[in-house]
Amino acid sequence: MAAVTDEQVERVRELVASIPAGKVATYGDIAAAAGLSSARITGWIMRTDSADLPWHRVIAASGRPAAHLRTRQLALLRAEGVLAVDGRIRLHGNDSVRHRF
Repeated sequence: MAAVTDEQVERVRELVASIPAGKVATYGDIAAAAGLSSARITGWIMRTDSADLPWHRVIAASGRPAAHLRTRQLALLRAEGVLAVDGRIRLHGNDSVRHRF
């Protein structure tokens, strides 16, 4: 992975902080909005610097939370009114909860 700059980290943090309650964004959505070359860079930044952010609002493009965070992430989203069907958040269609930057 290419070196990640402080500016990129701050941009990802700003974007994650801007996701409203009751909405989600994918790692790829954030990468695109931040001008990053890969959703994996978003994931790396989130893994290393997101404890003070609404990290639970960031999910995989499949609509599924990370396996190791599944129970906690789905509970936090449910508390905001975001419901999962078969463990997946709806990202497309009329009842999508996907945030657009």
